[in-house]
Amino acid sequence: MTNPSLPGDLPQVAALFRLDRRVAVVTGGGNGIGRLAAHALAQAGAGVVIGDRDEAAATTVAAEISGAGHQAEARYLDVTDEAGLIELFAAIADQHGHIDVLVNSAGAAKRMATEETPLEVWNQILAVNLTGVFLCCREAGKQMLKQRSGSIINISSIMGHRGGGIYPNPSYHATKGAIVNLTRALAAEWADRGVRVNDIAPTFVNTRFITGLMADEKTRSAIEARTPLGRVAEVGDLAGAFVYLASPASAMVTGHSLAVDGGWLAR
Repeated sequence: MTNPSLPGDLPQVAALFRLDRRVAVVTGGGNGIGRLAAHALAQAGAGVVIGDRDEAAATTVAAEISGAGHQAEARYLDVTDEAGLIELFAAIADQHGHIDVLVNSAGAAKRMATEETPLEVWNQILAVNLTGVFLCCREAGKQMLKQRSGSIINISSIMGHRGGGIYPNPSYHATKGAIVNLTRALAAEWADRGVRVNDIAPTFVNTRFITGLMADEKTRSAIEARTPLGRVAEVGDLAGAFVYLASPASAMVTGHSLAVDGGWLAR
């Protein structure tokens, strides 16, 4: 409904952030940032497909969302398994008829010095953080291009824009930097066919992914001192970014890396 008190060229702002009747796929949705993304998109009205190789965790998150009165389902997804990934995205498109949002949240890290990093570890991190994201974008993108609409949200990192400095983590830094530019490349390639591609670049987020770092008082203090807002992020700090980039509120935004970083990149 239009509001007769508003001029015709002004939008209903609250409606811009709604995702009713959309289907959203969240990889790595069983924990941490992926779990938050699944909940946020569901609260905005989307039906959410939670993909994770930890199927029990995905099932738990789907139950949380369903218990809150929203739509969710859990699916097994290993982003390093190309054949299984292709089959899953085809099944989702066949079941629902459309895929409107993809959040690539599955990720891995192995914090170690470059000279101590074996090729096996390097390849493992690339397989999850870069190749897995590419494959998910490719398969979801096929459906989005058919329907000439869709929003893809990749997870990069402040370390995709900086070289680090607090501790060595070359494979993570390299893959997250690649995600920033993969996002730009896909955005430029698919924009004229209605598909938007952006990424969120978080600072350190208080999840089990950084439990070890937070347990070290020296490291935690260094991170907090380096962050203008003076703290690590909580997962809820990312909720607005996911809803914004997934929804019509960001209809003119593509190829952008949205830092949710407490000012880290501004310094």
